[in-house]
Amino acid sequence: MGVDLRRAIGPAELVLMSSVARRYYVDGRAKTEVADEFGISRFKVARLLETARSEGLVRIEIGWPGMIEVGLSDRLQERFGLTHAIVVDTTDEHAASLRAKLGQAAADLLEEILTSTDVLGLAWARSVSAMTGSLTRLPATPVVQLTGALSRPDIEDSSIELVRGVAQLSGGPAYLFYAPLVVPDAATANALRRQPEVARAFAQFGRVTKAMAGIGQWAPGQSTMFDATEDRERRKVGRQGVLADLSGILLDARGRPVETPLSDRTIGISAAQMGAIPEVIAIAYDAVKAPAVLAGIRSGLIEGLVTHTSLAQALLEAG
Repeated sequence: MGVDLRRAIGPAELVLMSSVARRYYVDGRAKTEVADEFGISRFKVARLLETARSEGLVRIEIGWPGMIEVGLSDRLQERFGLTHAIVVDTTDEHAASLRAKLGQAAADLLEEILTSTDVLGLAWARSVSAMTGSLTRLPATPVVQLTGALSRPDIEDSSIELVRGVAQLSGGPAYLFYAPLVVPDAATANALRRQPEVARAFAQFGRVTKAMAGIGQWAPGQSTMFDATEDRERRKVGRQGVLADLSGILLDARGRPVETPLSDRTIGISAAQMGAIPEVIAIAYDAVKAPAVLAGIRSGLIEGLVTHTSLAQALLEAG
């Protein structure tokens, strides 16, 4: 393939430029070494390299042939100021398949960043459940249950099983409790929070340094908390401006926590407690949830995101 000599680069200089670029970019030679080889100054080497880039003779592409879309991940991380942004490169839009792929990526990330000095918090979500099933090794860190359990026919596991399984893998202590995520009234919720095992787990929230959570959109089939709530209450919560459910914490479109009667009946971590955790990583899938994920990012409660191509692109377009 020829090169367009738009700036009247002579053939000899073009070949020299190509040779210099090859020595520098492919062979990894220093500019001084290249200068000595060709009998030119290192300033001319720098000028030739700059021209090679600007004229298209050298094109640098950053990519990775694995399942992570590194370019999109970098753009997402920079745009929203995230500590971690992992975008799984897939065109698959099937929910169960996406959860499995994102669960594997989130497990890889957690295994990379979790240390023996951390305390890990787990909030129940289908995506977090998929992640725990992909974990293979963890340091001996304590594992804390952050939310109560959802009891539904279509949910095979709960917060309790997640925490117990991860603690067995890590060999660290498990702080878990037997209580539902949502109870019938505020009085029952207050009584449950005073139960010894619940209070013991809640007392660990301030020690959590890294946490994994899910994000749901306040709509049918887009949030397990929405689906577990009666229709009358769903509408009432929606009228209060709730758009997103961050593992039991209700948020409006601007990311502000919304206190509702449902919040008073929820057994789990509060927005203030989650905000005190140094690093919360959310796992989110389905491009339709972009407004909810944006709300989660705007809340300042999450520092990391594991997602997939179409949702990442929707976030960049909307944000």
